[in-house]
Amino acid sequence: MTYEFLWCEGLPFPDSGFSSEVIKEACTKFVIKDEDTVTVSYPKSGTHWLIEILCLIHSKGDTKWIQSVPIWERSPWIETDRGYKLLKENERPNFLSSHLPFHLFPKSLFTSKAKVLYLMRNPKDVLASGYYFWATSKFSIKPESLEQYFKWFIQGNVPYGSWFEHIRGWMSMRHRENVLLLSYEELQKDPRSTIEKICQFLGKKLNPEELDSVLKNSSFHVMKQNKMSNYEMLPESSMIHSPIARKGICGDWKNHFTVAQDEAFHKVYQEKMAGFPKDLFPWE
Repeated sequence: MTYEFLWCEGLPFPDSGFSSEVIKEACTKFVIKDEDTVTVSYPKSGTHWLIEILCLIHSKGDTKWIQSVPIWERSPWIETDRGYKLLKENERPNFLSSHLPFHLFPKSLFTSKAKVLYLMRNPKDVLASGYYFWATSKFSIKPESLEQYFKWFIQGNVPYGSWFEHIRGWMSMRHRENVLLLSYEELQKDPRSTIEKICQFLGKKLNPEELDSVLKNSSFHVMKQNKMSNYEMLPESSMIHSPIARKGICGDWKNHFTVAQDEAFHKVYQEKMAGFPKDLFPWE
C-alpha cells in the first residue's frame, strides 16, 4: 500500500485520521476558552510526556485518571478528526494538544487567556526520532533511509512541514504572560524544577508527596508501561507498529548523523534561526 501526504494550506499532514475540512474548520471556527490549557509542539518533541505531566498536576499526583482514560481523550488533538470531534462535544476537557504551526492555529487562541505551553527540542533529536517514528507508521509516507529523511526534514517535506518555520512562528508569542516556553532538554536535566515551574505558571500548588507522584508517574519507564499513555490501546492497523516512546533521551542524533550531515544541518540551522537569542534554546 502506498501512503501519501494530505496537503492542506500548503503543508503536509498524515493521510489517515486527518482531513482538510477539519483542519480548516478548527483554524477558523474552533473556540478556545480562557480556562483551557493548550500544549503545542512540533512532532517528536516530547508532547506526550508533557501531557502526562499536566494530567498528573491536575489530579495532584493521583494516577486514576491517567490509568483509566487514553491520553488522546485526556488532551485531544485539535487538528485530528478524532480529537476535533471530542473537543466539539459539550462536556469537553480543558486540556488541548496540537502540532499546528502558528499561522494555522485556531484564531480564537490569540484573544483568549488560555494557558499555552510550547515545548521544543533539539531539532537534530527531533529528526532522528521522527525518522524512526514515520518509518514504522501506517499513516504517512515512509522514508527508505535516514539519509532520505534527513533531506526531507531540511526541506520541510515531512508531516507538519518545517521545524524551523514552526519554531520561528511560535517564538513570536514568547513574551506573552499566558505562554510558557519549555524544552525537552530541561525536562530531562531537571524534571522536578521544571514541573514546579509549570505548576507556578498554571497557578497550581502541590505538596511534596503530590510532586513526587507527578515525577514518578510521568517518568519514561512508567509511561512506557501505561497502556493508556503509550498508544498500546490503538488497533494494530490504525497507526504505528512501535510504541509512541522509543528511547526518551537527549543527544541520540549523535548515534545517527555523519560528520557531513552534522555540518550541513548546522549551516541550515544558522541561516534559519538567525536573529534569535541563543539562550532561548538549551541545545545551543
